Amino acid sequence: MIRSALLASIVRHGFLLLTGAFILFPFLWMVSLSIKPPQEVFQGGLSLIPEQFHGIENYTEALRRAPILTFMYNGALVCLITLALQILIAAPIAYALAKLDFPFRNTLFALVLIGLLIPHQVLAIPLFVAFFHLGLLDTYAALILPGIVSPFAIFLFRQFFKTVPDDLIHAARLDGFSEWAIVWRIMAPSAVPALIAFSILSVVGRWNDLFLPLIFIRSEELMTPPLGVIHFRSEEAGTSVGPLMAAAVITVLPLIIAYLLAQRRFVDGLTMSGVK
Repeated sequence: MIRSALLASIVRHGFLLLTGAFILFPFLWMVSLSIKPPQEVFQGGLSLIPEQFHGIENYTEALRRAPILTFMYNGALVCLITLALQILIAAPIAYALAKLDFPFRNTLFALVLIGLLIPHQVLAIPLFVAFFHLGLLDTYAALILPGIVSPFAIFLFRQFFKTVPDDLIHAARLDGFSEWAIVWRIMAPSAVPALIAFSILSVVGRWNDLFLPLIFIRSEELMTPPLGVIHFRSEEAGTSVGPLMAAAVITVLPLIIAYLLAQRRFVDGLTMSGVK
């Protein structure tokens, strides 16, 4: 019995290590290429450790030839403003769907679920035409407005809010709290794990989004990190693989640090939102 449990544990952990290595290898290979000299980039084999360290030169070249810090500033600005608006819109809607009784509540929730199934690429052409007529193309608004209503945020917050006891809400109403005050002074503070989990997913999604910025943005000073890296590649393709990989590492690093700092809350938010 003990031997069978030990064998199952070894197989399970071995499988996790194998899949983890498979997922991490592209990132490790990117980091390896970012510190290799040009003559080693296209050598045969998959050596991760360079024979000659060329990282300082590659990262300096990446920062010199492309305004990466500007791209990262744009990405952070768009992510934070979009996240704030997503929470401001999603939390009251999720509270209403979870705790208030009104006509067509289930129908509205079904529409939210349908919204989860619609890829944002489908809306690209209508948004482009609308932004063209409104004069919003090549502006920050074109990057922020398409993502401010998040069906996933509404769904995640609703699932979490349903775990809050109704007695707590009734007590708040007896104390004179308005519905708006209940949302922001009781429900939102109790849903911090869900807020953190959604914040990570939202920031990663907006930071890594290439499709919409590629359509809406033309000015270099408004480009986000993925679009900026492609812009860098179009100028430096061919012999500058090292600086290109260095630029990619720089743009990915903030996301990795943010996830590592909030990893536990991220997992708690996703698991607790499905308790009820």
